[in-house]
Amino acid sequence: MATGKTALEILAAAEDWSLGEPTIVVLHGDEPFLAGRMLALLRDRLCPDEADRDWAWREFDGGEELDPRTVFDEAATLPMFAGATRAAVVRNADAFVTAARESLETIAAGPRGRRGLVILEVRTFPATTRLAKAVAKAGLAIDVSIPQRFDVAAWVRGWAKSRHDILLAAATAHTLVERLAGELGQIDQALARLAAAIPPADRKRPIPPEACDDFASSPREQTAWGMIDAAAAGQTAPAIRQLDELLAAGENPIAIAAQIGSVLRKVSTAARLLALPAGAGRPAGVDAALREAGVAAWPKAMEQARAALAQLGPRRSRLLPVWQLDLDRQLKGDASRGLRARLAVERFFCMMTRRTDGDAADPGGPRPAAVGQEKRR
Repeated sequence: MATGKTALEILAAAEDWSLGEPTIVVLHGDEPFLAGRMLALLRDRLCPDEADRDWAWREFDGGEELDPRTVFDEAATLPMFAGATRAAVVRNADAFVTAARESLETIAAGPRGRRGLVILEVRTFPATTRLAKAVAKAGLAIDVSIPQRFDVAAWVRGWAKSRHDILLAAATAHTLVERLAGELGQIDQALARLAAAIPPADRKRPIPPEACDDFASSPREQTAWGMIDAAAAGQTAPAIRQLDELLAAGENPIAIAAQIGSVLRKVSTAARLLALPAGAGRPAGVDAALREAGVAAWPKAMEQARAALAQLGPRRSRLLPVWQLDLDRQLKGDASRGLRARLAVERFFCMMTRRTDGDAADPGGPRPAAVGQEKRR
């Protein structure tokens, strides 16, 4: 009975998916957005009339002390009037599966008949267990996780079109995934805000990446991105002012450093690629190196990365990972909080300050050894 399809595949073409007559349904994986969307799809298929959902769709929390008989009785109760399939759904059901494994194996292996459907949401579901083998024969197991090396941006473009009726440029999808760290729930919310703001007449045109600035981040996140852009451009004073806003709002310095690293790591990688000997993998130019380093291929992102690379210079750009490692050690050591943490991040920004004519003799900027000496003072 099991189709072997993942939630990503099913949701991408939900109108073409057929539930069939499984004996039991298991949603397994760690992506809550996919689990939620699959449950909504199952509810629509089993209870197409919303008026039936109050009695036909019952959810239980498997994290609480749950008597398995309560779930099985709910699924076994026959409706007085046909029209919907009764469903007993157990969320967070790993402990429930352990407690009721034998009963679930019997349910999965036998014919469903007229009884309702048991739906389990679990994080793990090893294929070697007897329950998993029974589900593979007559039930339905759906993976609700994101596989490694999966093209999330391509899926987001398809989801934006099918679910929200908007077109995303490829760079826009990549920017959304990057800005929101691949969190599908947050990405879906950003797409909903985008769709609400776009007039129907403009929906046939791809949305540019610039739109993400307003819809894919909170005011605090926008401040963080502005801080990083200013620091990379060597504009230390604005970067420190925005750092002060983030710290005053309660942002964790370690989280700030991680976000800084995610951006500057690409600049450093591009600098190292450009330093390779000819014929040893060196890109054809700066733009090619930035794209290979993972910079989004849209004008604003490329322009900012190009400017940061030029402002920092080859040597300072290549030293960025060393400086970031030193910053990370400080924030996780003696500068983990308060003014010490702020000073550590401010010092990092100062190391990227825009060079003046007086700096020309040392285009690489301060060396890590000198920074260590300065700290010992």
